Amino acid sequence: MGLQFHDNEDGTFTGCNDATGFSVTSADEEEVRRLVHKDARRPCGPRLPPPAEGLHRFVLVHEEFEGGSFDDDRYDALRANPPTGCTPINWGCFALSCDRPGRTMLDAITETLREIRRDHGLVMNSLGTGSQEWMDDGKDGYGAQIVAHLVLMARYRAESLGYGHAELVRLLDATGV
Repeated sequence: MGLQFHDNEDGTFTGCNDATGFSVTSADEEEVRRLVHKDARRPCGPRLPPPAEGLHRFVLVHEEFEGGSFDDDRYDALRANPPTGCTPINWGCFALSCDRPGRTMLDAITETLREIRRDHGLVMNSLGTGSQEWMDDGKDGYGAQIVAHLVLMARYRAESLGYGHAELVRLLDATGV
Protein backbone atom coordinates (compact mmCIF):
# COMPACT_ATOMS: atom_id res chain seq x y z
CA MET A 1 0.00 0.00 0.00
CA GLY A 2 1.36 3.39 -0.92
CA LEU A 3 0.19 6.81 0.08
CA GLN A 4 0.58 9.74 -2.23
CA PHE A 5 0.20 13.37 -1.17
CA HIS A 6 -0.41 16.33 -3.44
CA ASP A 7 -0.30 20.02 -2.52
CA ASN A 8 -3.26 21.89 -3.95
CA GLU A 9 -3.24 25.49 -5.21
CA ASP A 10 -5.68 26.57 -2.48
CA GLY A 11 -3.24 25.60 0.31
CA THR A 12 -4.89 22.28 1.14
CA PHE A 13 -3.35 18.91 0.39
CA THR A 14 -4.84 15.65 -0.83
CA GLY A 15 -3.81 12.16 0.21
CA CYS A 16 -4.56 9.11 -1.89
CA ASN A 17 -4.21 5.42 -1.04
CA ASP A 18 -2.82 3.73 -4.16
CA ALA A 19 -4.24 0.31 -3.24
CA THR A 20 -7.83 1.44 -2.71
CA GLY A 21 -8.01 4.66 -4.68
CA PHE A 22 -9.50 6.36 -1.62
CA SER A 23 -8.53 10.01 -1.43
CA VAL A 24 -9.25 12.78 1.01
CA THR A 25 -8.42 16.46 1.11
CA SER A 26 -7.33 18.25 4.27
CA ALA A 27 -10.31 20.58 3.85
CA ASP A 28 -12.57 17.54 4.46
CA GLU A 29 -11.39 17.22 8.07
CA GLU A 30 -14.83 17.08 9.74
CA GLU A 31 -16.19 14.54 7.23
CA VAL A 32 -13.13 12.33 7.72
CA ARG A 33 -13.51 12.62 11.49
CA ARG A 34 -17.20 11.63 11.25
CA LEU A 35 -16.39 8.58 9.07
CA VAL A 36 -13.58 7.41 11.36
CA HIS A 37 -15.89 7.62 14.38
CA LYS A 38 -18.62 5.79 12.46
CA ASP A 39 -16.22 2.98 11.47
CA ALA A 40 -14.98 2.73 15.07
CA ARG A 41 -18.61 2.63 16.30
CA ARG A 42 -17.92 5.57 18.60
CA PRO A 43 -20.03 8.71 18.96
CA CYS A 44 -18.82 11.72 17.06
CA GLY A 45 -19.82 14.75 19.07
CA PRO A 46 -18.28 18.18 18.94
CA ARG A 47 -14.55 18.34 19.50
CA LEU A 48 -13.52 18.77 23.10
CA PRO A 49 -11.62 21.92 23.92
CA PRO A 50 -8.00 21.24 24.88
CA PRO A 51 -7.44 20.40 28.55
CA ALA A 52 -6.72 23.25 30.94
CA GLU A 53 -3.11 24.29 31.49
CA GLY A 54 -1.25 21.66 33.51
CA LEU A 55 -3.70 18.86 32.68
CA HIS A 56 -3.16 15.94 30.32
CA ARG A 57 -5.98 14.18 28.43
CA PHE A 58 -5.97 10.40 28.02
CA VAL A 59 -8.23 7.36 28.25
CA LEU A 60 -7.54 4.41 30.53
CA VAL A 61 -9.11 1.09 29.60
CA HIS A 62 -9.60 -2.21 31.39
CA GLU A 63 -9.58 -4.74 28.55
CA GLU A 64 -9.58 -8.47 29.00
CA PHE A 65 -9.06 -11.27 26.54
CA GLU A 66 -12.31 -12.84 27.74
CA GLY A 67 -15.35 -11.08 29.14
CA GLY A 68 -15.42 -7.84 31.06
CA SER A 69 -18.19 -5.56 29.84
CA PHE A 70 -18.69 -1.94 30.90
CA ASP A 71 -21.61 -2.97 33.15
CA ASP A 72 -19.65 -5.64 35.03
CA ASP A 73 -20.32 -5.40 38.79
CA ARG A 74 -16.64 -5.15 39.68
CA TYR A 75 -16.59 -1.63 38.17
CA ASP A 76 -19.52 -0.35 40.28
CA ALA A 77 -17.38 1.46 42.86
CA LEU A 78 -15.09 2.98 40.24
CA ARG A 79 -18.07 4.10 38.13
CA ALA A 80 -19.60 5.72 41.22
CA ASN A 81 -16.35 7.30 42.45
CA PRO A 82 -13.80 7.74 39.64
CA PRO A 83 -10.59 9.70 40.20
CA THR A 84 -11.05 13.47 40.03
CA GLY A 85 -10.97 14.54 36.39
CA CYS A 86 -12.01 11.12 35.06
CA THR A 87 -15.38 10.07 33.62
CA PRO A 88 -16.44 6.44 33.02
CA ILE A 89 -17.10 5.66 29.34
CA ASN A 90 -18.34 2.55 27.58
CA TRP A 91 -15.94 1.39 24.87
CA GLY A 92 -17.43 -2.10 24.81
CA CYS A 93 -15.40 -2.54 27.96
CA PHE A 94 -14.77 -0.33 30.99
CA ALA A 95 -12.85 2.88 30.28
CA LEU A 96 -12.18 6.24 31.90
CA SER A 97 -11.72 9.47 29.98
CA CYS A 98 -9.37 11.62 32.05
CA ASP A 99 -8.03 15.17 32.24
CA ARG A 100 -5.45 14.84 35.00
CA PRO A 101 -2.56 16.92 36.36
CA GLY A 102 1.05 15.87 36.03
CA ARG A 103 4.47 17.21 35.17
CA THR A 104 4.32 15.11 31.99
CA MET A 105 1.71 12.92 30.32
CA LEU A 106 3.40 9.80 31.74
CA ASP A 107 3.34 11.27 35.27
CA ALA A 108 -0.40 12.01 34.95
CA ILE A 109 -1.11 8.48 33.71
CA THR A 110 1.10 6.90 36.40
CA GLU A 111 -0.57 8.75 39.28
CA THR A 112 -4.04 7.95 37.94
CA LEU A 113 -3.17 4.25 37.65
CA ARG A 114 -1.75 4.28 41.19
CA GLU A 115 -4.92 5.92 42.57
CA ILE A 116 -7.24 3.44 40.83
CA ARG A 117 -5.22 0.47 42.03
CA ARG A 118 -5.01 1.81 45.61
CA ASP A 119 -8.65 2.86 45.92
CA HIS A 120 -10.38 0.19 43.82
CA GLY A 121 -7.96 -2.73 43.50
CA LEU A 122 -8.16 -2.59 39.72
CA VAL A 123 -5.15 -2.48 37.41
CA MET A 124 -6.08 -0.65 34.22
CA ASN A 125 -4.18 -2.31 31.40
CA SER A 126 -4.48 -0.18 28.29
CA LEU A 127 -4.85 3.31 26.94
CA GLY A 128 -7.10 2.06 24.16
CA THR A 129 -4.70 3.15 21.48
CA GLY A 130 -4.92 1.54 18.09
CA SER A 131 -2.15 0.49 15.80
CA GLN A 132 -1.32 4.03 14.75
CA GLU A 133 2.17 4.96 13.73
CA TRP A 134 4.60 6.17 16.33
CA MET A 135 4.52 9.91 16.88
CA ASP A 136 7.62 11.64 18.21
CA ASP A 137 5.78 14.60 19.64
CA GLY A 138 7.45 14.95 23.02
CA LYS A 139 6.70 13.89 26.57
CA ASP A 140 3.20 15.34 26.61
CA GLY A 141 1.85 14.17 23.27
CA TYR A 142 0.38 11.08 21.71
CA GLY A 143 3.76 9.33 21.78
CA ALA A 144 3.67 9.40 25.60
CA GLN A 145 0.29 7.67 25.51
CA ILE A 146 1.72 4.99 23.22
CA VAL A 147 4.60 4.38 25.66
CA ALA A 148 2.21 4.01 28.60
CA HIS A 149 -0.12 1.80 26.56
CA LEU A 150 2.68 -0.57 25.57
CA VAL A 151 4.00 -0.81 29.14
CA LEU A 152 0.52 -1.54 30.52
CA MET A 153 -0.20 -4.08 27.81
CA ALA A 154 3.16 -5.79 28.41
CA ARG A 155 2.53 -5.93 32.18
CA TYR A 156 -0.91 -7.49 31.68
CA ARG A 157 0.33 -10.08 29.21
CA ALA A 158 3.44 -10.87 31.26
CA GLU A 159 1.25 -11.48 34.33
CA SER A 160 -1.01 -13.74 32.24
CA LEU A 161 2.07 -15.82 31.38
CA GLY A 162 3.23 -16.01 35.00
CA TYR A 163 5.95 -13.36 34.95
CA GLY A 164 6.22 -11.14 38.00
CA HIS A 165 7.54 -7.72 38.97
CA ALA A 166 11.15 -8.89 39.29
CA GLU A 167 11.25 -10.30 35.75
CA LEU A 168 9.78 -7.16 34.22
CA VAL A 169 12.09 -4.83 36.14
CA ARG A 170 15.09 -7.00 35.21
CA LEU A 171 14.07 -6.80 31.55
CA LEU A 172 13.72 -3.00 31.68
CA ASP A 173 16.99 -2.62 33.60
CA ALA A 174 18.77 -4.74 31.00
CA THR A 175 17.83 -2.18 28.34
CA GLY A 176 19.63 0.58 30.23
CA VAL A 177 16.50 2.70 30.76
